[in-house]
This record gives sequence, structure tokens and C-alpha cells, in this order.
Amino acid sequence: MSTAWDENYDVVVVGSGGGGLTAAYTAGSAGLRTLVLEKSEYFGGMTSYSGSCLWLPGNPVTARTTVGDSAAGALEYVRAVVGTSAPEEMQRAYVNNSAALVEFLLRNPVLRFYHGPFPDYYDAPGRVTGGRGIFPEPLAGADLGDLLDRLQPALAAHRFGRKVDRTKLQGGRALIGRLLLAVTGLDTVSLSAETPFTSLVVEDGRVTGVVAQRDGEPARIRAERGVLLAAGGFEANTELRQKWQGRDAQWTNAPATHTGDAILAGQGAGAALANMENAWWTPNLAYPGGTSAFVVGFGGGLFVNGTGRRFANESLPYTQMGQAILDVEASGQPALPVYWIFDDRFEGPPCLNELEPDRDEFRAAGLWHTADTIDELAGQLGLPRSELTATVTRFNSFAATGVDEDFHRGEDEFDRFFGQGDGPNPCLIPVDRGPFHAVQLGLGDLGTKGGLVTDPHGRVLTEAGDAIAGLYATGNTTASATGNVYPGPGAPIGTSMVFGFLAARHLAEQGTAHRA
Repeated sequence: MSTAWDENYDVVVVGSGGGGLTAAYTAGSAGLRTLVLEKSEYFGGMTSYSGSCLWLPGNPVTARTTVGDSAAGALEYVRAVVGTSAPEEMQRAYVNNSAALVEFLLRNPVLRFYHGPFPDYYDAPGRVTGGRGIFPEPLAGADLGDLLDRLQPALAAHRFGRKVDRTKLQGGRALIGRLLLAVTGLDTVSLSAETPFTSLVVEDGRVTGVVAQRDGEPARIRAERGVLLAAGGFEANTELRQKWQGRDAQWTNAPATHTGDAILAGQGAGAALANMENAWWTPNLAYPGGTSAFVVGFGGGLFVNGTGRRFANESLPYTQMGQAILDVEASGQPALPVYWIFDDRFEGPPCLNELEPDRDEFRAAGLWHTADTIDELAGQLGLPRSELTATVTRFNSFAATGVDEDFHRGEDEFDRFFGQGDGPNPCLIPVDRGPFHAVQLGLGDLGTKGGLVTDPHGRVLTEAGDAIAGLYATGNTTASATGNVYPGPGAPIGTSMVFGFLAARHLAEQGTAHRA
């Protein structure tokens, strides 16, 4: 029996982050009647929280610089660091279509980008000095008009209630703002916030539409060409985190609406899943009230675990630091919390952080400790006094010589990018000016990176490797094209946008479009 449809479109996109809006803009530009469904009241998803570096190798923006980027070099790099943790065809599709995506976007004067230095994360063949990432140009909030109130607020405002200036949008909010202007400039694309996707409609083995909640009532929405799932991962779903990763959702940086609905719906339609144990791991600073936030750019201090000893190079790229914490956990040592020890030359934790901690609030919550000596600080933290004292003494000797004999901090380009010191190694600043301070870090993430298995067209695949007709996916709803690796800044959004672009192009090839 045929489904009675309430609405009809060519394409339905579930989710409004960078990947979803890129797909909608691509489909709409091809004349496809496209609907974007967003679960929350805001558009932008996790992308809006980000700094929005985009790792899109060989693109025409970096080509205008002296970086020396190329798709061939990037593919050599990706193969070297990702290896067999993701299918090679997916690695190739990501790298080889990045330039085409950026060329397509640049045809619209609203979509503007610039190259900014941010090193690739690994010292591997194909790495480019200075990095190959691009960023969206800042955008005046007033340019969005009424859409500004529908743009996902910055993390500081959305999760912590901080006042954030909206007159000039940067990073992820600039990217989403520009994409919103692009899609609303097409009469083929419709946006629908506060419209949660609930299920796929499958008829005779083909996905033909979705069911969503509109004004509290189920709406059956036809997707003549297909449905693209771009609704993030299962970051905020403790049940699924426990099932697939053995940990809860407390420390994720993703919005609370990212509960894996699209992944479960795809699985119910016969999709294969992969990489479910992985995430874009990050160290998160613990805040009062059981909250936390991602921090980057560690400029000073040292990290110790429950043994009172260092366990990694503190300047590692964030996902590599997250993996180092997981490795300690797997070894049976006390991995969490991580204590970040620094001295009084810093007013607060030395890093890039838009959420400056309030010392008094942190101390009242037991999240900031201060002592005149390292021995006394160890006692407050419940760490072995002799171990922590020996650790700090040894670290200070490395700062004097400029060589970290234990973890090689400051030897890599990425480490030095955030170095703040004026000694022989800018990444090794002694911890010798009392009083001494400690705050807590936990294991967070920028999103899960396991989900539906897809092909280079963004089509969702079954366990047998067959494409499910009418079903596409991108972003953290899918098993990442970079496997268990985070190759460079902006890879999460970059992969999401590339495969959203490729999926929309494939959808456009499936028949005669309804031209605007």
C-alpha cells in the first residue's frame, strides 16, 4: 500500500551542520526541491561550536598562497596516517573532491574563505609546512537578518550562558551563517527548525521519505530522489555511548540534540555500521556543575595522571592527547582525572579558551587547587608527593636544556605553533614560580566518528556492500573517511562537506530536476 504523503520534495536533508547545509545548497543549486529538517530550534549543529578550520586539500584558496598544497601530496599524507583504518576509496574521494567543492562554493559571492596557518597533525610524507586549512571569512551578524536568531549560539553562550557578541560572526558561526545565506538565496530550498526526524519510510526496498514531528504531529514527507542523513553522531546518548564505547556522554562537546537518531534509523533500514568505538577525542577542562569544555593550544604547565607522573607530550594535537589518555586507561593505570599543573606566572590555565575560568567558582567546586609548594599541592590532590615533586623537578630540568627526554615536547611543528616560552624550547616553560595551581581535565570529544557505512557517492551500504536505494549520509552520522585518525585541523567538517556535496551531486544525476 502506498504511503499517503503530507509534503513532497526531491531531497530531504536531516541535519543543518556544515555537511547538511552544503548538501542542501548543492542539491538546490541543481534545481532539486530540497527540505532541511533540524531537530533543535537553531541551525548549525556542532559546526557552529567549532573554529571551522576546513581541511580541504588542493583547493584554490590555498593555491593562492605559498603553502605548496596539492591533492597528490595530501593523498600521500592521508594514506600514511590513516592507513587501513578507512577504505582507500573513501580517502581518495575525500581528498580528490575537496578542490571541486571549494571551486563550486566560491561561485557564490556569499561564500568566502581565507587560508590561515594551522599545522597538519602528523609528521608524515605529504605534510605541508604551515598547514593546508582554510577558514570562512567573518560575517556581520546583521547580514543574517532574522536568521541570526536561528543560528546556533556559540558554545560559551549556548551551554554556559555567557554573553557573546553577535555583531561579528567568526569560525563555525560564520560558516553556517554564510551557508544559510546561500541556501535561502535559492527558491528550491526550504528550512524547517524544531522538526525532529523520527523515522525513514522504506517501500519495496527503497527509502522514499521520512516521518518527522511538525508542531507535535507526525508529518510524512516524500523524498523523490532520496534522503540524506547529516544529523551528527550519538555523542549525547549515554545508552549508545555505553553500548559502543563503554563510557557516558557527560564530557562531549556536541549539542544535546545529537542522540544518534539518524544512525539508528539507517541501521533499521539495513545499513552496516563501522568505527563505533571511535570519536574525535579531546581533553576537556572540567567546569563547575558537571560541565566541561574543549580546550586547545596548551602553552604551559604539565599533565599528570593519578600516579603523579607525566604520560604524554602535553602539546600533542587534541585527538592524539585523547588517545594517550585512553592508552593509560587501557594499561590499568589511573587515567582520569588528568591534573594540569602550572605556576603563578599564568593567571589561568595557559591555553586558548573562550571560557575563562572563574577561580573562586572553580575552587568552591573543588576544581582548582593552589599551594605554596608542589609537595603541598600533591597532598591536596591526593597524589603521591614524592612522585609529583620528582616529576616537576625533572620537567624543569628539560625546560632548562630545551629537550624533553621523555615525550619530545616541542620537537614537532604543531607543538611549536602554540609555544609561549622564551627559553631554549618555547613549549617547555618551567613550573617554578609559586604558588602552584592545578585544574582537572577529562576525556571529551568533538563528536563520535562511527556510524553508517557509505561509498564515495555518500550512498549508505548494507553489510553485503550494496547501496540502499534512496539513502545517503555524511558527517558524524557515518563511519569516518579518516578512520580512527584525525589527520589535520578541520577534517571533521571537511569530510562532512565533501561527502554532502558528492551525495547531492549523485542525487541530481538520478533524473530531471525541477528547475528553479
